Amino acid sequence: MSAPAPSPLAIVDAEPLPRQEEVLTDAALAFVAELHRQFTPRRDELLARRGERRAEIARTSTLDFLPQTAAIRADDSWKVAPAPAALDDRRVEITGPTDRKMTINALNSGARVWLADFEDASAPTWENVILGQLNLIDAYTRAIDFTDPRSGKSYALRPADELATVVTRPRGWHLSERHLQLDGTPVPGALVDFGLYFFHNAQRLIDLGKGPYFYLPKTESHLEARLWNDIFVFAQDYVGIPRGTVRATVLIETITAAYEMEEILYELRDHASGLNAGRWDYLFSIVKNFRDGGAKFVLPDRNAVTMTAPFMRAYTELLVRTCHKRGAHAIGGMAAFIPSRRDAEVNKVAFEKVKADKDREAHDGFDGSWVAHPDLVPIAMASFDAVLGEKPNQKDRLREDVSVAAGDLIAIDTLDARPTYDGLRNAVAVGIRYIEAWLRGMGAVAIFNLMEDAATAEISRSQIWQWINADVVFENGEHATAELARRVAAEELAAIREETGEEAFTAGRWQQAHDLLLQVSLDQDYADFLTLPAYEQLD
Repeated sequence: MSAPAPSPLAIVDAEPLPRQEEVLTDAALAFVAELHRQFTPRRDELLARRGERRAEIARTSTLDFLPQTAAIRADDSWKVAPAPAALDDRRVEITGPTDRKMTINALNSGARVWLADFEDASAPTWENVILGQLNLIDAYTRAIDFTDPRSGKSYALRPADELATVVTRPRGWHLSERHLQLDGTPVPGALVDFGLYFFHNAQRLIDLGKGPYFYLPKTESHLEARLWNDIFVFAQDYVGIPRGTVRATVLIETITAAYEMEEILYELRDHASGLNAGRWDYLFSIVKNFRDGGAKFVLPDRNAVTMTAPFMRAYTELLVRTCHKRGAHAIGGMAAFIPSRRDAEVNKVAFEKVKADKDREAHDGFDGSWVAHPDLVPIAMASFDAVLGEKPNQKDRLREDVSVAAGDLIAIDTLDARPTYDGLRNAVAVGIRYIEAWLRGMGAVAIFNLMEDAATAEISRSQIWQWINADVVFENGEHATAELARRVAAEELAAIREETGEEAFTAGRWQQAHDLLLQVSLDQDYADFLTLPAYEQLD
């Protein structure tokens, strides 16, 4: 008797979408189901291991480089695989979600790379998950256009040789996709995003002279990188393309990963193309892991923690040195400013700050950097052009002058700044406004002239939580308390109601966003990720 056919994935509680059958083919779903069978058990073990490590940090209030992997760090002989031509020059990368308009604008932006984001810049509605995949397929087949229904403006792709190279970011390991299940168990969102994209586009991208390239978010250890490497090997064998075709850039946006940069590159060495320094999630991770470590780990206002802070300098300089020692690209952080159409003076000041930030990164040895808006591409490009000239990167700058001790990465108290009452108000205001948009399906949101994503909400609610639990006293003499946070949140909600008008306020998700922000900011049991309870409320 022959064995029964494997259980197909079930699509659960999802309204049918136009053209979804082009993404959710039987063959693509069979591939995702096989990824789930093969790799979700290890994903679950690694998530449990995160909890164990967090408990150890709570006990010791410290971190160190791993003694058990010292031989990997000491071995100068290994390097990551050489970069493919399409990823050799990454001097400016633009980030954004995969909606139709953004897909066209990002590809046309003049940036060398577009980070096509299914993660922090995208609220994971079923529509965003599936239609985002469809938009990328349409882009690669040049079947994409868009007309803005409000302005009537039309958007179309430029010639192929003018388009950015796409690097896709799937969701982090902690998120599941409730609408795709196998035997009643949701498939990890990372495997859905990676699996559908890889299955449909790997060969198509090879034919275009590029390949399936990925950004890996929220990585916390080299064992998580090893899991991704095994997934890449399996996927390439499954569709019959050469091993090493996939390339992955890992975001070093957790404090634990900062102590394992070399090991992460080592695990992915046949598929690695670089590391990236992600600021807001990195700070969120510091708060999350050292939240019971006392006053020396209390961060000031998020805008006071610039990349020139000593512990941030240690992190970024170690990243550049590590990448170049191993032949990988070092990619810098985000310029999140959104130009104002009304205030030239605001733009002038902001553009000067962006230029200073990108000049610093280029002179520090980074090979490229991120921007959130097409108008920032020329500014960042000029900073890197001035240092690189005609060279595609500066991986030959080994930064052997850099020496970072384990304690340097968590020396938060070297920063000469304190939390302020205005910082609390800003965290509440930005948190409510971002969460409200996220609950309506928008993951990249312009707030106060900055492009904010889920990492913004994470650092905002984490700082509220930390300041209350550390009994911070602000410069005006007020103590950070749950009562103060509730009062500020009520005032912000009233201000939004007045600003938007009663009809728009009622039509939005403002009360829900207010309540959710307070829940994750005030609960004594700190939620690992804001997006976990938020996903339960996402339509």
